[in-house]
Amino acid sequence: MSCGWGRARASAVYGEPATQYKCAPAGGSYPVRACDMSELYTGRLLPAKWAIQAQTGKVAMKSSIWAAACAVLALLWLDSGAAAQIKIRVGKAQAQQFAFVPVDVGIKAGIFKKHGVDIEIENFAGDAKLLQGLTAGLVDIALGGGPTLAFIPKGTPMLGIAAIAGPPGTIMLVVLKNGPVKTEADLKGRTVSVSTKGSLTYWLAQELSRRNGWGNDGIKIAPLGSPIAQVAALRTGQIDGVVTDSSTVFRIEEEGVGRILVRFGDRIKDFHVHAAFASKAMMAQHPDAIRAFLAAWFETIKYMETHKDETIAIASKVTGVSKTVSARNYDAVMPIFSRTGHFEPKALDVLAGSFVDMGALPTKPDMSKLYTEEFLPKP
Repeated sequence: MSCGWGRARASAVYGEPATQYKCAPAGGSYPVRACDMSELYTGRLLPAKWAIQAQTGKVAMKSSIWAAACAVLALLWLDSGAAAQIKIRVGKAQAQQFAFVPVDVGIKAGIFKKHGVDIEIENFAGDAKLLQGLTAGLVDIALGGGPTLAFIPKGTPMLGIAAIAGPPGTIMLVVLKNGPVKTEADLKGRTVSVSTKGSLTYWLAQELSRRNGWGNDGIKIAPLGSPIAQVAALRTGQIDGVVTDSSTVFRIEEEGVGRILVRFGDRIKDFHVHAAFASKAMMAQHPDAIRAFLAAWFETIKYMETHKDETIAIASKVTGVSKTVSARNYDAVMPIFSRTGHFEPKALDVLAGSFVDMGALPTKPDMSKLYTEEFLPKP
């Protein structure tokens, strides 16, 4: 016998609510009205076909029997619906960035699934490419550099939703081990590569030049895209250094090709090196999906703290480096992960200044309009 319900379950794409059902009070009286599965489950209401029908005047069977039957069916429905996952497309500014590995760890450990989230990962060659993907609707949530906030006043349809890492300990400047650059002073007038113009690595290279008193152009900056392309240019002597992620730096150091010249995390303390962003469409249409994602993200950070070996193994596979390199990444990056996602005023002020330094914006923006903390897990 059918309960006469509409859709059997909610959409598995973004957690859309199930279609409401036609119900009547368990006593079989009028009026017939819309209800949802939670009401059916309680037994206070019955599907309309089992109650008195306005069109036919039929009398339902005893409410207690039908209430019990409906409760059983509701339990079965809820059990099958528990497997429904919210699908979220997550974009990474760089595939090999250890700071974005929590997504992979959370998937492997079943944490995102526990929160009802099905993650689909897309990798990009830098923040600019990542934002092109978000603007085109290819991703719902973007994991990028803190300076990516500067793109919001320029029209990128998104907001920051969490600060995921503090000082830029994930970014370093590497040079050839036996190359012409021996000290930081040797960088003046030389060329270093970054991912894209306006990216985090671009700003850090400029900031290094400014802090040495050379101005914005004391170091020539060449946006070359992916770390693979940048390292290839370094090996062939086309550039003198690379500002890139720690995974890439540790790998070429392990190979005996490069050596670390600058650790940016030692130079800049008040900062948000990485942040998570959500498209405005995602925020408007599926806010609970964002909350589920962030809850799973921060639970994963806690998991990584107590599961070092598992984290290193997953990171090694995802970033394409040895376990030795992944272990170094773990030690360098875990301390700078945010445990709350809150944006800090001092860090935001440094970021605002960086937007002007890069020429991305003419003046410091109102940073409060570039992010929201409404989706963060409650304490």
